[in-house]
Amino acid sequence: MRSSTSPETGVFLDRDDTLIRDKGYLNDPEQVEILPGTADAIRVLNQAGIPVIIITNQSGIARGLLDEDTLKAIHARLLTDLSDQGARIDAVYYCPHHPEGTREEYRLSCSGRKPEPGLLLMAADAFGLDLGRCYMVGDKPIDIETIHRVGGKGILIVRGKGIIMKDNPDYITKDLLDAVHWILGDLKR
Repeated sequence: MRSSTSPETGVFLDRDDTLIRDKGYLNDPEQVEILPGTADAIRVLNQAGIPVIIITNQSGIARGLLDEDTLKAIHARLLTDLSDQGARIDAVYYCPHHPEGTREEYRLSCSGRKPEPGLLLMAADAFGLDLGRCYMVGDKPIDIETIHRVGGKGILIVRGKGIIMKDNPDYITKDLLDAVHWILGDLKR
């Protein structure tokens, strides 16, 4: 679905501590815990016609802590739980690689592992997005760096932890709903 605000705008969301509570290397779909306000925030983007896309590093696969089938089950649970609350995620892109992984087939550096923008480029192609008009919301400096590499804007969610920034975020907030309201306001400016 294309955005009514701007056909080439999309919002990329990190997964852990942005959408769901970070549990380390989550390896059980039953442990998915959606953060408060998440479904409300996504519904606002859905109503504005803006694609909502998860972009996540999942090095637990390379480290042998879970497999891709388990990760897909985790994401299916997340999407179902959000859907039950009236919120839709348009796509999930993940990188299973890590250069120091213990599973040889996943032990590599790739263009999809944040801060590299490979997953953003794939999503932009699939959804017809202009990355310079896109946003990424995440809880780590790497999320901000990833979107800045392609000319978009980054929103940092800070949940009471100290963060050292290499790349300044375009906006800092404590929750996803506030981030979404800032994005919609920025689109109107």
